[in-house]
Amino acid sequence: MNTKKMATWLLPWLFTAVMQSFLQVAHAEDPPAGRLGSVRIPMRVMADGKPLAPGTYQVRLTDEKAKPAAGQLEDLERWVEFVQSGEVKGRELATLIPAEDIKSIAETTPPAQGGASVHMLKSKDYLRIWIHRGDHHYLVHLPPG
Repeated sequence: MNTKKMATWLLPWLFTAVMQSFLQVAHAEDPPAGRLGSVRIPMRVMADGKPLAPGTYQVRLTDEKAKPAAGQLEDLERWVEFVQSGEVKGRELATLIPAEDIKSIAETTPPAQGGASVHMLKSKDYLRIWIHRGDHHYLVHLPPG
């Protein structure tokens, strides 16, 4: 078998092996459901296709995981709820990023441990909520509504 054919055969196998290893680690470190923190949303946004009014919300991580689309990894997205006065006002998917990986992904300084930041992205297409809790960073992107 020539080198080019061997590389073509080996690459998908190697990628699958690495991803399986990553998924096992990600699953082992799966954070428990519970309160992530408090955020102030300064404008009306859409959460799961429904309007979410400006205000201060408790953000709560659920046990519900997103069903990955073809080619996406499991365990990287979980649903979060936006709670106000004990009532769930909205929900959206959050992307979970292990704390040790954030520096290789983030272009801006992440919030401190236990902190959160809310800001409009440069394109003004999304309001990003970024929460750092425990061993994970949680990113939620909400379009203006």
